[in-house]
Amino acid sequence: MINENVYKIVSLNKVAERAGVSTATVSRVINNSPNVNPETRLKVQQVIRELKYSPNRVAQRLRNRNVSSNLLGVLIPDIQNPFYVEVLRGIEDVAYENKYALIMCNFAQDERKEMLYLDILQSESIDGLIAAPTNEHDQKVINLVRRGLPIVCVDRGLSGVDVDVVLVENRVGAFSAVDHLAKTGYKRIAYISGLPQIPSSQQREKGYLDALAANGLAIDRNLIKYGDSRHESGVKLCEELLGLPDPPDAIFAGNNLITLGALETIHKKGLTIPGQIAIIGFDDMYWSISLNPPLTAVRQPAYEIGKRAAEQLILRIKDPSRSTVSVILKTELMIRSSC
Repeated sequence: MINENVYKIVSLNKVAERAGVSTATVSRVINNSPNVNPETRLKVQQVIRELKYSPNRVAQRLRNRNVSSNLLGVLIPDIQNPFYVEVLRGIEDVAYENKYALIMCNFAQDERKEMLYLDILQSESIDGLIAAPTNEHDQKVINLVRRGLPIVCVDRGLSGVDVDVVLVENRVGAFSAVDHLAKTGYKRIAYISGLPQIPSSQQREKGYLDALAANGLAIDRNLIKYGDSRHESGVKLCEELLGLPDPPDAIFAGNNLITLGALETIHKKGLTIPGQIAIIGFDDMYWSISLNPPLTAVRQPAYEIGKRAAEQLILRIKDPSRSTVSVILKTELMIRSSC
């Protein structure tokens, strides 16, 4: 197997030999150093083109930690979730405008994967990180904040450290959904939660409970199910709810993948929406209006979350001493025909 580092050194020597200069001069040309004779610079650049030499950018970053890598790390928990795809789109647009490239890592709600990817991102000498931590006590991300890496958290914050965050009003959004169900006449409203340790799931559960209390509805713990934020848990937990002796007449689903899973179970059982059961999802996706019936959902501005997170990160990179900022974006209940 060819050692890549050796290959790059040999290639650098070839450029120097062909151009009749030292390897140090070639390196200065590659790094746009002003201390190179213009004629020599042109000669070296011509040889680089002839040999199709590609410098090892990672090695360059490792040699000089004070030089910006123009790389941003992005750590997300589930690339299958359309919400995070929109967040990424917002991040990428701002990064591109500011001449940054992205390294995206999907840890799939797996803490061991998260640790691996954080190590890799550090080895790439990223200038900053946008992360949705596994939970508010995510020690690996907290340690990076304390070590001074510019970080912005999205969707989920961190406890015990000052860090920039971009969130939505999860509690308010959940309240509006369940309040709407209650005021429409539903009495047994179930909640299928995402991972319970995630701050956003906790806030949505609080909003659910607040709305029940505000409308004089009893809290039945049998109607609260905790999943893993994925489609499969929506299928399974909806089956459990509909199999109860006294099943719910409405379901509030904690995210879009859970909503899809719950809809799959409802359709499999041949139940009509909203005649036999109503449903509201947290996350309004572009396909919500195409469902039959169109889905009532809590809209959170995913693209705007990504855009604002990238803007905050670039500000943090430019001014590490600035005060931390919490950006809280509003949700909107999109009322359609599923309840």
